[in-house]
Amino acid sequence: MTKVRIIGLNVGNRESTARLVQKILTMYGCSIRTRLGLHDPAGEQSSQGGLILLELIGEQEEWNRLEQELQEIPELEIQKMDFNGSPA
Repeated sequence: MTKVRIIGLNVGNRESTARLVQKILTMYGCSIRTRLGLHDPAGEQSSQGGLILLELIGEQEEWNRLEQELQEIPELEIQKMDFNGSPA
């Protein structure tokens, strides 16, 4: 069974963190199957934060390295979900 991990990144203060987050995601691009960015362009917080959802593929060790690097970024909250693969 192939494991699936979904990571949610709540990016605070996009102006100061976006470049660093993008650099890390680019380094681990081969482990990212799906990337979805969400923000409210009409809302008051549109320039301050955002939400990124990632579906990871490949080796779990690589996922852990990606998470470790992301955790070093201030103003970034990380949540994850692990699935055992397709239900029977």
